[in-house]
Amino acid sequence: MPASSSDAPVVVIAPDSFKGSLGASEVAAAIAEGIRRARPEARIRLCPMADGGEGTLDAMLCGGGTRRRIAVRGAAGATREAAAALLPDGSAVVETAEIVGITDSGGMGVPVIARSTVGMGDAIRALLDEGVRRIYVALGGSSTNDAGAGLLAALGLRILDADGAALEPTPEALAQAARVDASGLDARLAQTSFVAMTDVDNPLTGEHGATAVFGPQKGVTPEQVAPIDATLAHFADLLEAALERRVQNEAARERRVRDEAGAGAAGGLGFALRLLGARFKPGAEVVARAVGLDAALDGADWLITGEGRSDTQTLHGKAPFIACRHAQVAGVPATLLSGAVDPAALPRLSEHFSGCFSPAPGPMTLDVAIRDAAKLLADAAEQLTRMRFHGR
Repeated sequence: MPASSSDAPVVVIAPDSFKGSLGASEVAAAIAEGIRRARPEARIRLCPMADGGEGTLDAMLCGGGTRRRIAVRGAAGATREAAAALLPDGSAVVETAEIVGITDSGGMGVPVIARSTVGMGDAIRALLDEGVRRIYVALGGSSTNDAGAGLLAALGLRILDADGAALEPTPEALAQAARVDASGLDARLAQTSFVAMTDVDNPLTGEHGATAVFGPQKGVTPEQVAPIDATLAHFADLLEAALERRVQNEAARERRVRDEAGAGAAGGLGFALRLLGARFKPGAEVVARAVGLDAALDGADWLITGEGRSDTQTLHGKAPFIACRHAQVAGVPATLLSGAVDPAALPRLSEHFSGCFSPAPGPMTLDVAIRDAAKLLADAAEQLTRMRFHGR
């Protein structure tokens, strides 16, 4: 229940990151600064959020745990270090955006048909070596489109051409695949549980699949969509046949794994994880539980959430919407404070949020907005707080 009006206001701050500008913790801190200017006595509870994309690893660590550096191969194959998280319960978090992310200039520097997810498999193997047997995989923000071939290859899968020669696990090479040999897959995978964190429900292939829907933002040209999609479909047929015993359960599956919801997440990483038995969960819901959002909302007066840009996609499982839903259950009004808000989306957003705002006081360039994001957020939060608790 919300606190009584005689108490110091209790405000929960639960934003996602402002990509390219501030991390979720930095956004939350800036908003908190503005609130304290208006109400120094306010009791503020910080719950930085994420939805499976960039920043998920940091958000999951808010509940405790340690950051671990692991040697991995990036999307272009170059070895580097990337972060993973070891949580207090013995589980681990691997973030796709951290290892083969679309913001990595090295990975994006080669054509999408030459990129792979081997680094994801490198990270998982390293965690298996440490005894981890429960792994959360955050699937947002990938630069790859290889149906998870790289991940599986790093874990022992062999992809072979018609002459029996080994192929690289890239879309370019997969077009030559004649069979796959799954006999060398790491045996520890059978004792490992995976949780795939994503709000994507696309299949692997087809008009709603990974290549057609998400490929263009990774560099797939219109002319490449059909041939790459066909390559992934061919690879999926080979892989599902090779792993038939692994994917069968007591009731024989009528649908191909590649057609299941989420198989198209992260350029098909979802497909590979489904074959490994992963359970799929909305990324923001997993993070909300990890950061203790419901406990923070208990007795609160107000929730502020936000992201870099809000539009109708926000209502499809993005972190601000999930935070808002939890606030509604707790009877706490939720305000959206995002870097930008699509005017066309305001009617739908306003059905859920108690006000939708941008911190920009007037026209400005993107560079200035990014540079001054913390100050702009603090100023906006101060004014919103004065309005929200006027006369209190």
